[in-house]
Amino acid sequence: MSSNGAVTADGRRARALSGVRAIEHAWIPMPDGTRLAARIWLPEDAGAAPVPAILDFLPYRQGDLMAARDAAIYPYLAARGYACARVDLRGTGNSEGIIHDEYTPQELQDGCDVIAWLAAQPWCDGNIGMTGISWGGFNSLQVAALRPDALRAVLTICASDDRYADDVHYRGGCVLAVDMLQWAVSMLVWNALPPDPAVVGPGWRGRWLERLTLTPAFIEPWMSHQLRDEYWRHGSVLEDYAAIEVPVYAVGGWSDGYTDAIPRLLAGLTGPRKGLIGPWSHAFPNDSVPGPEIGFLEESLRWWDHWLKGIETGIMDEPMLRAWMQEYTPPAPHHQDWPGRWVAEPCWPPAGGGSSRARRLYLLASGNGQLADHPGDGSVCSHRGEETGGLDAGALTADGGSGDWPGDQRGEDGRSLSFTSGPLGEAVEILGNPRVGLMVTSDRPGASVVVRLCDIAPTGESLLVTRDLLNLTHREGHDRVAPLVPGQAVRVELPLKVIAHRFGAGHRIRLSVSTTYWPWMWPHPGPVTLGLRCDEGSFVELPVRSPRAEDDALAPFGPPERPAGIAVDVLSRRPTQRIIRHNLVDGSAEVIVDWDVGGNFRLVDAGIEADGANMTTYRIVRGQPLSAEVSTQQFASLCSEHFRVAVEATGRMSADPSTFLVTLSLDARQDGHRVHSRHWHLEFPRNGT
Repeated sequence: MSSNGAVTADGRRARALSGVRAIEHAWIPMPDGTRLAARIWLPEDAGAAPVPAILDFLPYRQGDLMAARDAAIYPYLAARGYACARVDLRGTGNSEGIIHDEYTPQELQDGCDVIAWLAAQPWCDGNIGMTGISWGGFNSLQVAALRPDALRAVLTICASDDRYADDVHYRGGCVLAVDMLQWAVSMLVWNALPPDPAVVGPGWRGRWLERLTLTPAFIEPWMSHQLRDEYWRHGSVLEDYAAIEVPVYAVGGWSDGYTDAIPRLLAGLTGPRKGLIGPWSHAFPNDSVPGPEIGFLEESLRWWDHWLKGIETGIMDEPMLRAWMQEYTPPAPHHQDWPGRWVAEPCWPPAGGGSSRARRLYLLASGNGQLADHPGDGSVCSHRGEETGGLDAGALTADGGSGDWPGDQRGEDGRSLSFTSGPLGEAVEILGNPRVGLMVTSDRPGASVVVRLCDIAPTGESLLVTRDLLNLTHREGHDRVAPLVPGQAVRVELPLKVIAHRFGAGHRIRLSVSTTYWPWMWPHPGPVTLGLRCDEGSFVELPVRSPRAEDDALAPFGPPERPAGIAVDVLSRRPTQRIIRHNLVDGSAEVIVDWDVGGNFRLVDAGIEADGANMTTYRIVRGQPLSAEVSTQQFASLCSEHFRVAVEATGRMSADPSTFLVTLSLDARQDGHRVHSRHWHLEFPRNGT
């Protein structure tokens, strides 16, 4: 990219696709002089007939690690009349500068500046869309809230509108053990990889050393802000939905961790908006498990054609929310497909109740724990959580790996206070957030609860339907700590994660409550004994939905498209392993997750070979909450004719009664020789956790 903004290819691997001109490397200048690296796909005739542009803005290295993924998406759109730009965030991939954290003001301003640059190019007609999955879905919403002039629409996938309560750091005010450290070390490794010498030239090594020296550990601000303060409000678009004026299409799956944002966005935004929720995991709907997959590239094209080209595609004549109504399937750690059917709502929340109504079931102590249509008699159930409770929870955000899904919940049900309905005389379908009320006491000033809703088959298997967590010291809000008075009853309410599910006739509904959920929820310093009063204040309210005749008339999605993409040699690949190990002698238990992070592959045209691995272990000892420990070892390497580099990082997180303790190490090598090493020893006071 020359300084006057005209696009030029670097000449290294620029090649013609069918109907598409690919610019393998371009520089986008920022106002402060920093250059961001981009890969751009254009229709062959874009110079003569300018077209709209679509931006995907990520830290995940468009030049190598994500090159194959991107090439299966953006040439498809380019061949249909769009300029598509995949841009590395400042300080990542081939871009200049330093990345300091997720979703910083600098990142979002850069996003606005990239949009302005795209709109000014001779091949662009000035209309820009922004899209992305996960990080790119987050910052699409956040940039939209800044209202850049040329932005016309957003397509956000598997993303959240709430950085504090609905991400990988905290949930319900609880510190997440399951992803907090693992994700921080993942970013430490990926941010420490160098730019490609074939792109940036001989100065690549100096930029790499600068990156290694100056890029911080993201976990430091995450753990320094244990309450919902300004740090988390920044970038959480639910703070001011009115700031987003462009149309938004929010997409996700029931197996993803971010699906709650979709109904919130539909209810909170006032402009044109749509929601789509399938059975999918943290992946694109045309390439995801569980199926059914859909023709999502075609669906996204309908969205862009409507809002960026003014073509009447009919997409805005369809219901606001379309969702997969899941049916019972035997619980298993992996699901290739999930049975069900598509249903839809013309607006959200349903106007005047629409086809939805709340059905309240109360918790009764009698009969070994029942769910009934009438309140309990005030009897109190007592429960002390087992530190190993939660081992069968599965992933917080399933990405389709083997072992991601929670298996049969009967063991977890037995380690909890469980309340079960009688067999259903007819099927019950729910769509929305089940709401739970509890009247509880605690013997300690700090305690948390986890609540799970399960579908019990006539043969006894327990299928997890939905769940959520709540730090009871956050019952007055996540911006403050209100210690419990031991023995004093408090009334709390919490929504469970949004879901669509059909409980079949003859099945039973079970609600389970516990005080432990390792490794999702970091335990409080001491074992908690919970008292649960079974009266009118303890209930579950189900968002029951009556089947609608309109559901049967929904137009089917087309089959998933499979663009050819680029040539990739897969050198080795192994499925993700999730191992649960018990030591009956010392009472310890471990969950071990071995993830190959994309495997070992070679990009044929680029001549780049990449490899990576991630081994994370969650350990705890029964009866010893302070034994909780997370450790992770991660590795990534890149090799080409220009360089051979590898980065390794380790992390460990533990706690004593007053402090969280985190140690990190980073080691970078070139041609097998160490070029840089860093170590962190961090301490964070526990604040209501």
